[in-house]
Amino acid sequence: MSRPIGDLAHIAHAELLTPTPDESLHFFVELFGMEVEAREGQSVFLRGFGDYGRYSLKLTEARLPGLGHVAIRAWDEASLERRVAAIETTGLGEGWIEGDIGHGPAYRFTDPDGHRFEIFYEQERYEPPAHLRPALKNVPQRFTGRGAAVKRLDHVNLLTVDVAANRRFAETHLGYRLFERIERDDGSEAGAWLSLSIAAHELIYVADAHAVGGRLHHLAFWVDTREELLRAADLLL
Repeated sequence: MSRPIGDLAHIAHAELLTPTPDESLHFFVELFGMEVEAREGQSVFLRGFGDYGRYSLKLTEARLPGLGHVAIRAWDEASLERRVAAIETTGLGEGWIEGDIGHGPAYRFTDPDGHRFEIFYEQERYEPPAHLRPALKNVPQRFTGRGAAVKRLDHVNLLTVDVAANRRFAETHLGYRLFERIERDDGSEAGAWLSLSIAAHELIYVADAHAVGGRLHHLAFWVDTREELLRAADLLL
């Protein structure tokens, strides 16, 4: 029997596709203040100063911009196996991959709208190089203060043709809890805000006005205080 709540912990990273890799890398390093953790092929792996895993953003060169995938970490191996079994009953599973930089084997699938996801358990803990080693033992990396100095990935907002179908999939098969939704007068849903943790939202589905499936609305990154947010806004403006 599939246990719907408690198997998955949080979104570990997201992959963003870009046709302008140099400009995109400059944006995330110099303006967002992220650190380059690794490079492989056409991809660069980036982290905020508060990420305990090696990275939270995979930036990949592609012909068109968009979302590559969203990766979610399971609590343990048994939890991963339960979620895989549940997803396979939907016909949306794509199968296992060996893994990627920083994590072990992952199971690939799509939601009903065609957004690609991965779930995995094994993950490498970040080990900072000497110039980023913090003085405090309870933080993973030294704070550099470059650009907006984002701390971590906060949430992923996805555009979808059918909010309700994707919400039900996330609740039933991934164990997401619904925190808020918008229902129109005709009974259709315009948005759903879901989370695996105590955060108010981690995964969001909003109706695509153009009814195009599988698109990304935005990725959001966290800063700790109102003052840091105002500073970031000033820099980006």
